Amino acid sequence: MKKTLTKFRVRYGETDQMGIVYYGNYAQYLEQGRTEWLRELGFSYRWMEENNVQLPVINLNIDYKSPAHYDDLLTVVTTLVKIPTVRIEFYYEIYNQNDKLLITANTTLVFVNSTTKKLMKAPSYLLEKLTE
Repeated sequence: MKKTLTKFRVRYGETDQMGIVYYGNYAQYLEQGRTEWLRELGFSYRWMEENNVQLPVINLNIDYKSPAHYDDLLTVVTTLVKIPTVRIEFYYEIYNQNDKLLITANTTLVFVNSTTKKLMKAPSYLLEKLTE
């Protein structure tokens, strides 16, 4: 399935007094991976929202293996699990600059019509890009 790599540095404010990334920040790292995954397909969250589609997270699972530290260069590998329906599922791995696996994670999001607030099928423009 479609996979992207997103690289960034850990900022000081994302760490605790020991210089270790606070565990809650990993959800934001995963979001960064997802938004870049979409951007590589030619869409942004903003564009999708402007076109009446919202993507709330309904499930998040993270398996912490090793900590990230201040100034580490992280790589988020974001992989689509399967072709989306009303749900879209991602699998992630985050590595540091030494290629050490820090976490694995999964998220599930749903497509919601921003006007009706009801579930909807994955937009056709997204499905078309995934089957090219």
